[in-house]
Amino acid sequence: MRRRLCLLSCVLLVSGFARTLAAEAARPANPAINARARAVLEYFHELSAPTSGRRIASGQFTDFGARASLRVLEEIHARTGHWPALAGVDYADFPRGGLTTKVPNHVAIDYWTQGGLVTVMAHLPNPANPKGGGLRDKGVNLDDLLAPGTETHQRWQQQLEIMAAGLRELKDAGVVVLWRPFHEMNGGWFWWGAHEPAAFIRVWRHMFDTFTHAKGLDHLIWVYGPNHGPKTADYYPGDAYADLTGLDAYTDFVDRDHIKGYAEIVALPKPFGFTEYGPHGPKDPPGNFDYRRFITGLERDFPRTCFFMCWNAKWSLAANEETKALLDHPLVLNRADLPPALFRR
Repeated sequence: MRRRLCLLSCVLLVSGFARTLAAEAARPANPAINARARAVLEYFHELSAPTSGRRIASGQFTDFGARASLRVLEEIHARTGHWPALAGVDYADFPRGGLTTKVPNHVAIDYWTQGGLVTVMAHLPNPANPKGGGLRDKGVNLDDLLAPGTETHQRWQQQLEIMAAGLRELKDAGVVVLWRPFHEMNGGWFWWGAHEPAAFIRVWRHMFDTFTHAKGLDHLIWVYGPNHGPKTADYYPGDAYADLTGLDAYTDFVDRDHIKGYAEIVALPKPFGFTEYGPHGPKDPPGNFDYRRFITGLERDFPRTCFFMCWNAKWSLAANEETKALLDHPLVLNRADLPPALFRR
């Protein structure tokens, strides 16, 4: 009898410890997150929970900077009868080598007002480059961004001010933002990528502290989104600095032989999604992908997925095949399936 009681106590202890860990993971990175953002984050945790039956919120990137619009979402609706649950915009101003928030914010506010979720990112210009631009510059010392008195630090602070002002406009409009900075940081193609992880984490945390504490941006859900491949978890800034995780992947083959790093990133205690997906590869897609293959692959090999965002142009849901079948799939949540209460708080 004593042995049974001891075994029962151990089971209850382990169960209680597991619940404690789950509760810790569900805590927002920003403890002062506003009620709307908290509700959206809790919704993603619900989608991710094994007991919920798990479903996947659909998403579509619109475009960069001043080119952002709802056009691609309208095309998807015309083809499928569905609006994706999530719309993505980017603050990059490629023609001027800087950042712009006006048009992306207009699109984001419009979609939120219609009952859709919003994710924002930024292909950042290199603050170490005095000419602007420099997205793919090499050899940047990330610590220079955080060194007061340097021109790089000054330009970095200016970029933070522009982004914070844009995000503040979305806060004032009542929009919750899935904020995804420094995407694909484990790859070497952007100036912030493939650096020593500790240096990258310092920069991430500096942005987090600036936006959260100095700027009071309490409507942000912080999304950590490396590229699939090696070191997907190495750049993770910590549970207190991220709310969601994801992978970017460009491939026709939605399986673990071709999309690497899933096990490492789902070991992190946050809901997981495909932060970018595009068929074929990162360049020149033919636009003939059967999107049923995507949901089949997610269901079979990536069961922790609770959201995805397809890239635009010829990677998009508007430019490929069987997108209606994807959005019709019982696992997939579209805009009409989102709880209206998320948008009323």
